[in-house]
Amino acid sequence: MDRIYFIIVGLLLVLAVIDLFVGVSNDAVNFLSSAFGSKVARFHSIILVAAFGVFFGCMCSSGMMDIARHGVINPSYFSFQQVMSIFVAVMVTDVLVLDLFNSFALPTSTTVSLVFELLGASFICANIKIALDDSLTFSELINTQKAISLMVAIFVSIAIAFVSGYFVQWLTRFIFGFDYRKMLSRLVGLVSGLAFTILIYFIFIKGAKHCSFISDNVNNFIDNHLLTILLAFFIICTSTSYLLHFLKVNMLKIIILFGTFSLATAFASNDLVNFIGVPLAALDSLRDFVFHSNTDAESFMMSSLQDNAKVPIVILLCAGAVMIFAMFNSKKAKNVMLSSINLSSEQEENEKYKNSKVGEFIVSKFQTINAITLRCLPQRLKEIISHRFDKTHSLKLSNAAFDELRAVVNIVLAALLIIIGTNFKLPLSTTYVTFMVAMGSSLADRAWSQQTAAKRVTGMLYVVSAWFVTAIVAFVLSALVFVVVFYGGLLVQCLCILFTFFFLYRNNLKNKSISFAFRRKSGVTKL
Repeated sequence: MDRIYFIIVGLLLVLAVIDLFVGVSNDAVNFLSSAFGSKVARFHSIILVAAFGVFFGCMCSSGMMDIARHGVINPSYFSFQQVMSIFVAVMVTDVLVLDLFNSFALPTSTTVSLVFELLGASFICANIKIALDDSLTFSELINTQKAISLMVAIFVSIAIAFVSGYFVQWLTRFIFGFDYRKMLSRLVGLVSGLAFTILIYFIFIKGAKHCSFISDNVNNFIDNHLLTILLAFFIICTSTSYLLHFLKVNMLKIIILFGTFSLATAFASNDLVNFIGVPLAALDSLRDFVFHSNTDAESFMMSSLQDNAKVPIVILLCAGAVMIFAMFNSKKAKNVMLSSINLSSEQEENEKYKNSKVGEFIVSKFQTINAITLRCLPQRLKEIISHRFDKTHSLKLSNAAFDELRAVVNIVLAALLIIIGTNFKLPLSTTYVTFMVAMGSSLADRAWSQQTAAKRVTGMLYVVSAWFVTAIVAFVLSALVFVVVFYGGLLVQCLCILFTFFFLYRNNLKNKSISFAFRRKSGVTKL
């Protein structure tokens, strides 16, 4: 009967490929929205840049695979049968939840989904174990601190990202205006140097630091000489930027494309575990169980999962290839991106969301505060502000959602906030940060007119509320699926996975024309 575990692990690996496709359809919004929204390059050029970032990030992701092994549970207390039931419940739930959000074109966090799915299944399993052995404690079995820190980080990052996006974009627009050519020609070196330095630092701490082929000595050297390295990068980038600008090179476009590469690298290096970490942990568990063939599944404890994961580079590159294929071909990925881009667009026709009482209330209060603030300002300052925010000579392309200057702010500020969160060891969601920065910058740029403001706020609240629903749904559904597969046995586990395949087939068949309908309704032209 134990041979059926080989079938289950094989099905989980197939499900991992599907999860990669479904997950990238959601997370592509993290690193593609700014480039697509500003129309800095053609579709395939942007995807190619992101593809290089994904491949590089995949090679750096092996160090992040441990969350599925011992990031939430203490595997020494769990048997092979129990961890396999947990892994099946997590994978089934993850694919269903992410596909559901993609069907509604809502960006959500794959990290939050994975952690709370692991918590949901592990929570039920831990309670079952405690009921059978009262000497065990919940804190021994489950790492609840991770869930608490994640929830706190979500609340903090949402507020900080929105407020930072608003003030940084307002200050940037006040300095450069919408016709930013003259001012940019003076400050292009400093702006580019600062942006490239932040993005390079972002790659170091969110990507390359976890590369298996980079030795500890190199990482220690970078840590010990970080300020010197960053200063050298700033000087080199600043000087090079002035030279390229003199040669008529559009530095904002270069920053946006390099930022796309940086965010794609961070996404692949950190979030790949959300898609293949659980199946690979299941595969390692099966190998360990088969090696100790004189034991049974109910009594064999999985202490081996305490060891760090060692993922072959071939598997990581194959995962990267699936992610890139999804970026090129997934209609749902484009729908999710359009949802984010439309909410920050300066175009006003065909709004996706309708007015709501809450949206109208928030807009009215904001307008009141804004009116009071303007009355306190000197008349001369109000005239200067009005001139700087005059869109008469805007450099935005006719078919773009926003101009290149705002795209630079979105990418660089999102990277900077994630750097700060990482340094404070806060498990920030890239999705949440990038989306809320874009919302704050669009508000500062006066992209939300009186006619669209309430609708945009409603849309933003709709997306944000869905994020918290993600955690609840992931926890509850994973717990329920665990109960079914644990007490149903091996055959039920296989049937649950096969049902997931069938559900995905029917759901995608039913929604195959969504992207075309969404584009017709959207105010943003096709990608």
